[in-house]
Amino acid sequence: MEPVRHQQTSVILAPDALTTYVAEIFEKAGCSQTEAGCIATRLVGANLRGHDSHGVIRVPRYVDALQRGLVHAGQTVDVITENDVMAVLDGKFGFGQWIGEQAVDAGIEKARANGVAIIALRNSGHLGRIGDWAERAAAQGLVSIHMVNVKNSLLVAPFGGRDRRMSTSPFCAGIPMPSGIPVVLDFATSAAAEGKALVALSGGKPLPEGALITADGSLTNDPLHLYGPQSPDQIPNPNLGPGALRTFGDHKGSGLNFLMEIMAGALTGTGANGPIVDKQKRNVGNGMLSIYMAPAVFGSTDGFATEVRNYIDFVKSSRPAEAGGEVLVPGEKELKTMAQRSADGLPLSENAWQNIVSTGDQVGAQRPG
Repeated sequence: MEPVRHQQTSVILAPDALTTYVAEIFEKAGCSQTEAGCIATRLVGANLRGHDSHGVIRVPRYVDALQRGLVHAGQTVDVITENDVMAVLDGKFGFGQWIGEQAVDAGIEKARANGVAIIALRNSGHLGRIGDWAERAAAQGLVSIHMVNVKNSLLVAPFGGRDRRMSTSPFCAGIPMPSGIPVVLDFATSAAAEGKALVALSGGKPLPEGALITADGSLTNDPLHLYGPQSPDQIPNPNLGPGALRTFGDHKGSGLNFLMEIMAGALTGTGANGPIVDKQKRNVGNGMLSIYMAPAVFGSTDGFATEVRNYIDFVKSSRPAEAGGEVLVPGEKELKTMAQRSADGLPLSENAWQNIVSTGDQVGAQRPG
């Protein structure tokens, strides 16, 4: 298999104009104006923070899923069971950016009233950047933990194996700060998120060396091993390639990935992954188990914030390993990227942009001037 040639040609897009355009695409595709704006804001927000894998590159895939009936517009979560401090919710395969807000807001309401809450969300469409949900909870003064599985998406090989048995299974946690800028830890338990492979395939930043394992057990960073051979008019499907993503951190990442599958898949009712019969026609859904905690119920809110601030200062006082380097805490890199991209615009590969424009043309959205 020939290696991918990473085309570095890119366009620079104004965030506000891109948000407006993406919102129009989803509205023309069948979403309400409010839902379309929510999806667009969260996708562009991911790009602003440097998480291009969860940004507007997903527009063609989302619209295709909507048109094929694999995700549904305008959904409201069903309450399966609940009490004062917990709820099990069914997202009915609605858009994750829309369903996620409903689930997180339910957790926020319960935790603010009772100090703690657990929300089990099943059958959501792709929830996007999970850091969004930690940030939303932190804005209300809550610590939160989020565990996610991806049902019917086998992309990752377990440690010691070469066959796909796992999803990318993200983990996220958020800590509120008096400044209003939370500490947010957000990562896939695979060596790279599938969306980062999509970015690489579309001519963006290459994957790290050894991020994938081939069918014969060799390590590579070529995303074609995840997607298989591509034709120009094809929407890339990561389920068709012969290889697999690897977990980060060898056995440690593989173990954490396993835990996400059980907690966010089996426990929420979404279901843990198993063999996929039809790789082209199946609902890919997220399960998310979220825990919300109000610092006040554990003691002094001010004392908690002081401890966090002092520890941040202590960590950042470490001498950089490289000259000119900097020690960062979770979320700092995203803040720096957001400031830079808000000022200078969002970079997007020419190929990815043309795919978005083609989708916009298909549904009748007005091309940006």
